[in-house]
Amino acid sequence: MSTIEKTMLLLFGILLTACGGTPEKKEKFTYERTKTEKKVEAEDQVAEDKAAKDITDLDNKGVGPVKNVALGAGVDQAMARAGKELFKSKCMLCHKPDKKFIGPAPQGVLDRRSPEWVMNMILNPEVMVKEDPIAKQLLMDYNGSPMANQGLTEEEARKILEYFRTL
Repeated sequence: MSTIEKTMLLLFGILLTACGGTPEKKEKFTYERTKTEKKVEAEDQVAEDKAAKDITDLDNKGVGPVKNVALGAGVDQAMARAGKELFKSKCMLCHKPDKKFIGPAPQGVLDRRSPEWVMNMILNPEVMVKEDPIAKQLLMDYNGSPMANQGLTEEEARKILEYFRTL
């Protein structure tokens, strides 16, 4: 038998061995993995939707220095303008007024939460995310991105709250 014939016989043997059961394992593994990923994504989406719907509590005042806020019948426009400027300089890095960004949109926040809760979240975010159930849920909903404490005074937080009433 010549060297060429031996080489051809060896290559034919390798080819037959390579065509063995390996493709079935790859197909089966790929099929199961793809199916699992789709199921997890769908479950995560449902959980996220439920969390956003469940965050509505107008009786919760949150944890912090603000115990009572008296809102006037109408919006104090001067206070709202000052609040808008404060919001732009302190909050816009993470919040957009009317859409979800790094943090939630403040538009309509007073339909979901009490004024005291909003002010305590602005003034006392570290304690709120540790002790308040809504703030804890929000932290989870926004991928663990905690709200930064901007060191605002109670008067500045009240101006921002007044601005939120205009959104």
